Amino acid sequence: MIGVFDSGIGGLSVLKALRAEMPHAHFIYVADSGYAPYGERDEAHVLERSRAITRYLLSQNVPAMVIACNTATAAAIHLLRAEHPGLALIGVEPALKPAVALSQTGRIGVVATRSTLASAKFQALLASQAGGASFVAQACDGLADAIERSAETGDTAETIALCARYTQAMGIFGTENGQIDTLVLGCTHYPFASDHLRAMVGGGVQIIDNGEAVARQTRRLVPASVMPANAPPGQVSLFTTGQPQTLQAAARRWLGLPDPVKTLLI
Repeated sequence: MIGVFDSGIGGLSVLKALRAEMPHAHFIYVADSGYAPYGERDEAHVLERSRAITRYLLSQNVPAMVIACNTATAAAIHLLRAEHPGLALIGVEPALKPAVALSQTGRIGVVATRSTLASAKFQALLASQAGGASFVAQACDGLADAIERSAETGDTAETIALCARYTQAMGIFGTENGQIDTLVLGCTHYPFASDHLRAMVGGGVQIIDNGEAVARQTRRLVPASVMPANAPPGQVSLFTTGQPQTLQAAARRWLGLPDPVKTLLI
């Protein structure tokens, strides 16, 4: 069984890619919705929650854990790796390097939470790619929460309005010189708003998330016994520290998972 956690439902976008890459593996997914949003909290809070969820997943004997949250990866993965050297830990980060390889105009947009953009990990990643392109980074306060609410209610008006506000603030998207021709989704919630973002930036702009890359890396790191080729399709156990109906609605809407969500007190 592979552990996966996020501050909320955004990590379901990574879980979807993981299940496509490893259809016979079992997963346990924890949404820390009771302590969200991570992206607008300080690093100490995110680290404390990441440690608590890691302890729980280790109690379930997971050999590998995916931190399906850019904010938690930036704040905690280096410390968790030091504290749990026997655990295969896979994090997520904005896909800047693939974006540089794809961009034709050399101007790339990055949308992420405020905490992710302010983190030392992101700043180091940005510096490592700065010679290959220019980046327009936009903090999207409230967007992850809006996506969470839309999963439960089906009302996407708030999500659409925020997508419009933040893409307009970034400048002109397109394929001409000086225009942003590639948009990096730096939060695992944002792929669930990709259709709305596509409507804002136009069909010629490439939109990149990191779900498939994370799934491939996870497959490389986990033991072969976790994903036997001839086994039946793997099962998913869903847990939340918040209200179960949000994760339940999102899992059904976006992944077709009918499994009941259990509340976790950690």
